[in-house]
Formats: sequence, structure tokens, C-alpha cells
Amino acid sequence: MLSRIAESLFWIGRYIERSDGTARILDVHLQLLLEDPWVDEDTACRSLLSVMGSAVPETETVRRADVLQRLAVDRSNPASIGYALTAARENARRAREIVSTELWECLNTTNSRMPRRLQADRVHEFFQWVRERAALSVGVVDSSTSRDEAWQFFTLGRSIERTDMTARMLATRSLTEASGPSWTTILRSCGAYEAYLRTYRGMPSARNAAEFLLLDRLFPRSIIYSISRAEDCMSAIDPRADRVGHSNQVLRALGQIRNDLEYRPIGEILGELPQHMQRVQKVTREASEAIRHRFFPTQAEPSWIGEIS
Repeated sequence: MLSRIAESLFWIGRYIERSDGTARILDVHLQLLLEDPWVDEDTACRSLLSVMGSAVPETETVRRADVLQRLAVDRSNPASIGYALTAARENARRAREIVSTELWECLNTTNSRMPRRLQADRVHEFFQWVRERAALSVGVVDSSTSRDEAWQFFTLGRSIERTDMTARMLATRSLTEASGPSWTTILRSCGAYEAYLRTYRGMPSARNAAEFLLLDRLFPRSIIYSISRAEDCMSAIDPRADRVGHSNQVLRALGQIRNDLEYRPIGEILGELPQHMQRVQKVTREASEAIRHRFFPTQAEPSWIGEIS
């Protein structure tokens, strides 16, 4: 497959997943600002922007409307939903000869209907629309694409991005520990609440909820599941039978963080959750860079969000 096509498919998967993950994170935290009068709006918004890689000068007061502008509709900000949807459509245009008509129409329609501004009373509906459009795009690919290299690159991008976005979601739990989102809210935002109840058969506790979103091998939004899916895609794209160790830098990076999470006691991870999530995000950047060097050597790397700070 041409590196240009492979790169476009990889980033279509990432941008679709990024729009979905950003919508979920914003929906949870902006709703929390409305429901909890004790939350300091400037501190909460500043922390949220920091987690999403969008720095704000200390002298500037940040409000809910500013967060919506920066992370939802500002098409010039690589961390925003608007940017992700536009970039997904642009990558589909560049790979038009291999992207299905259904996916092209879905991404094109989504981009054209992306609003330039949001009404205060329609914010939740907007986030729900973004999640539905992302689910539709993924469903079109999964139902109409052969499980060849095209699907592998698309799914590899989605899996790496989902790993990163779930890490960001978990990192936001520690933004304001006293009044931050509850674990029930975090589970619901990941679409994991019912699956969690079927698994643990009880109300969410910090230990069990974190364990489920980090380590559950059967839930598709857990970090371990996403990393394992990325490893499977990488092995299918570039099968190697190394006699000693791993020469594939992507598999090496993903395997190290997977082993670190799986074999470390959950209590230790909870005690330093932001630091562990920062390491997960660092590994996704390293894996993405290794993929770029291995498969897209002539292409410039697309803009990306900064790390959790």
C-alpha cells in the first residue's frame, strides 16, 4: 500500500476517535460545572484545557464559553472537535481511491454540518451528535471494509488514539479531587457503566472502576484492550519473527506500557494516577512517531496535542 494512503487511513481513524473522546470529556466536565456550584470555574476550566493540551496564560480568566470555543468549534486548534472532523474529511479526500463511498459521504456530511458556534442550551445535544457521527463512521468502516491493510491501519490509528483519550479521561478524575467527576460519571462518559455493573455487580468504587477502565481485557474502551488491539494490528501489518527480543519499535513501546500496567498493583496506579496516565500518553506519542518513521517516511507529521501537565 502507498505510504500516502496508509497514513491517511491511520489519521482518519485517529481523528474520528479524537472527536468522540473529546466530546465525551467535555460533556462530563462542562455538565459538572453547571451542576456543582462549589466548583471554581476558572480553576476547573484551566485544568481541563491543560489535560487536553491547550495552555492558557495565567493572567487570563477562563470560562465555560472559552473551553467550548477552544475545544469544540475552533477549527484552527488541533485539540478541538471541529479540527478533528475537518482533518478526518481531508484525509479521506486524499485517500479517495480507497475510502468507500459510504465513509466519504459520512465524513463529508459530518464536516459540513459542524456548527461554527454553539448555543448554550444545545451543548449536550452537540456532544451527543458528535458521538453518534463518530459511531456511524466506525460502523461504516467495520461493516464494509475487508480486513486487509487498509482496515489494519485505520484500526491501528483508532486504537492508539483511544488509548490516549481514555488516559486523558482518567487523568481528569484527579483535577479537583474533592469536587471532580465521580467514578460513576467517568464510567458513564466512557459508555462503560452497564458493562461495569455486569462485571462487578455493585456500585462503582475507585479501585474497581479504575481497574475496569485500565485493565479489563474484554471492554473495548479500556486502555489494555486498546493497546492489545494496536499490537494485533501492528503484527498483522508488519509480521516479524525475531529470534531475540522485538525489533519493531511500535510493539516494543506498546508492550512495555502494557506490562507495566498489567503487573503493577492497582493500588499503586491509583496512588499516582496522573503520572501513570502521563506515561501512557507518552508511549502513544512514541508509538505514533515510530509508525511514522517506519511507514510514512516522506510525510510530515500532522499537528498533535500536547501532553498532560
